[in-house]
Amino acid sequence: MKSILKLIRRFTGILLISFILILILNIAVAARIASKQTAGRSPWTTAVETAKGLQKTENGYILGKDQMMELKSENIWAVYIDNDTHKVLWHTENLPAEIPLEYSISEIAFLTRGYVKDYPTFTGGAEGGLVVLGYPKDRYWKEMYPSWDYDFIAHLPRTVLAMLGCNIALIFLIYVVTNTGLLKSVRPIAEGIQALPTGNPVRVKEKGLLSELASKVNQTSEVLQFQTYQLKKKETARANWIAGVSHDIRTPLSMVMGYAGQLEQDSHLTKEERNKAGVILKQSKRMKNLINDLNLASKLEYNMQPVKTSQENAVALVRQVVVDFINMDIENRYPVKWLTEDTLARCTVNADKELLKRAVYNLIQNCMNHNEDGCTIYVSVRAEQGKCVICVEDDGSGVSDEQIEKLNNTPHYMVCDENITTQRHGLGLLIVKQVVASHKGETIIGHSGYGGFEVKLVLPVEPAVS
Repeated sequence: MKSILKLIRRFTGILLISFILILILNIAVAARIASKQTAGRSPWTTAVETAKGLQKTENGYILGKDQMMELKSENIWAVYIDNDTHKVLWHTENLPAEIPLEYSISEIAFLTRGYVKDYPTFTGGAEGGLVVLGYPKDRYWKEMYPSWDYDFIAHLPRTVLAMLGCNIALIFLIYVVTNTGLLKSVRPIAEGIQALPTGNPVRVKEKGLLSELASKVNQTSEVLQFQTYQLKKKETARANWIAGVSHDIRTPLSMVMGYAGQLEQDSHLTKEERNKAGVILKQSKRMKNLINDLNLASKLEYNMQPVKTSQENAVALVRQVVVDFINMDIENRYPVKWLTEDTLARCTVNADKELLKRAVYNLIQNCMNHNEDGCTIYVSVRAEQGKCVICVEDDGSGVSDEQIEKLNNTPHYMVCDENITTQRHGLGLLIVKQVVASHKGETIIGHSGYGGFEVKLVLPVEPAVS
């Protein structure tokens, strides 16, 4: 809707700007025409000055040299008519032959306001007579019968403004009427386009000026709906396949683990045979954990794993996981150091307790899996600027900068349809990222200050409820 209003404002603004520009252009053209009309002297002024410059002498009438030159340059002829005899007593040398040399009173009245033999004439009063200037026939057009109502002239400015207002109103009305159909067609199309990202079906009526565009919007909606259906179908099939395989493999795997455990404890077997059975049992357990991870990662990816959040003390939760690992490390190959400050007794987060514990468990286990010769693992919880930071790092072999970049920015093969033949990182880190993302947090992977690998889980802190 905002885009429609913006479009209407834009059209209206363009219309108003057009009015202003047209008005300015008209004023400029009128000023240009007026300047050309007043660029030279008025013919009436020239006639009056010629009459004043005409002098009577003993040898007749003469005109000053400058005035005579001006008349010649403009191809103007002139005559002097005597008041008493109505005869021409003086004229210029270029007087056309058809111009009479004697006039009646009515003819004098006519030439004063009009023409003589189609020559536009202008007059000026001289001593004892009348000076008449005749201009070329195509030089001036004279209105011989001007007569204007006084009220019309007196109210002319108001009349002009009223006419201008009526013209603007008429143009605006025509604009609104002609664009109403377009706006009616644009509105449903714009609303349909805005609804496309929501994923809901869109159906725009295919009528009006933009019916073809409306048809394309409907086709786009149908394509998106079909693609969404196919994607959901594909995701459901993949999730069901993973769940089915995980379920079907548990029974034979349990049998393998059971028999391997019995063989490992069988005293009738040699030590070498019992060790082999122990290896089978160990790898079977690893396979079982991988299957569990795969199933959990799939559920988290497709939002099939319910996230039951409550206010939890991250310090106590992480410390419990650390204690479990310390108790399991009988050979002390992977000592875990608790580096949380004693002053931080509580850091409250809104979390699913079991999922968050699983994420921390995976990080510690990841340190062990990638350091077969042993390493020291450092775990801490910090409260920083409204965030709860859970940090797990080690002093093991570590990874390169390129690997850090990939781990932070390259999606796992389970959540990416491109280049699925190359595994980017294990399921353990994928589950960690998924768990943290479901808690509106952030996972940051980098180099440890102890020379190994480091992962930070940044979660929003929640105010504790007493």
